[in-house]
Amino acid sequence: MEYRKFGNNEQLSAIGLGCMSMSHAYGVPDDTESIATLHTALDLGITFWDTADVYGNGRNEELISKVLTPNRAKIFIATKFGFTTDATGKMSFNGSPAYVKSAVEASLKRLRIDTIDLYYAHRIDPNVPVEEMVGAMAELVKEGKIRYLGLSEASVSSIKKAHAVHPISAVQSEYSLLTREVEQHVLPACQELGIAFVPFSPLARGLMTNTLNIEELGENDFRKKLPRYQPQYQENNQQLAAGFAELAAQLGCTPAQLALAWVLAQGDNIIPIPGTKKRKNLTDNAGSVAVKLSGQHLHQIEELLAKYPNTGDRYDEASKQLVDKDS
Repeated sequence: MEYRKFGNNEQLSAIGLGCMSMSHAYGVPDDTESIATLHTALDLGITFWDTADVYGNGRNEELISKVLTPNRAKIFIATKFGFTTDATGKMSFNGSPAYVKSAVEASLKRLRIDTIDLYYAHRIDPNVPVEEMVGAMAELVKEGKIRYLGLSEASVSSIKKAHAVHPISAVQSEYSLLTREVEQHVLPACQELGIAFVPFSPLARGLMTNTLNIEELGENDFRKKLPRYQPQYQENNQQLAAGFAELAAQLGCTPAQLALAWVLAQGDNIIPIPGTKKRKNLTDNAGSVAVKLSGQHLHQIEELLAKYPNTGDRYDEASKQLVDKDS
């Protein structure tokens, strides 16, 4: 495994591990395989793990704790707070200082640790000034409950306001070959401010692996509700994935490795966290650090993407409303 600089003196694995799918959103959980995957991550040197309190309503943090707690010194753990659901199941975000303080205590208890390495606000609360939310998070640093602050799906204006209150060490957003909005403003801002950028879903939720059969997704797989995975985009995306797989074969790697190598090539401050609950996928992802792309390779990828532009949006309208954007 290769490592990348984070914060002042941390070295994190260049490929992290997104743990959401072990307990949330992607089909039926398999705790036995998930635990084995976490142990495999340690064997591979993948030490940067990402979870959130909302994943499985806390069950993901509890699952991870089984491997995290006895291996605490080896793992850099990130979790997030803020999503809540009402009695009807409607999801909203709470970034109030009072909620920040209660949420961190609950996460620490579930993770069975004393300090969280990286604590993210899972979204930006439009009803709470970002300075107040980050101020409350900064108090947790002083108390020794968290070490670094992060924001997820934040706009440049929110990032800069937050960074002025307390250093923001990481910004997390969706970023892949098919989701590139952050290239316009967020990525340059992170580079300017010395903030790590952490892409989630860097494999386009499996689409760029050329192994995703949308028709076989289970009813409890949340991708069935996302525009990109609907029938009207299926032919375009299947052709794109097949063409990408051919290019990967020419380069002697798998499609997943090529997709992750492309993300890694976009900046030294970028640390993607592909999610999986399977050992074989984790091992495949880890191999991406050995794939080095030339300018010609990157050009070939751009030509292929231009050939199949009808990929569909990443989120539905309800999910878009929870993403912070500059006006």
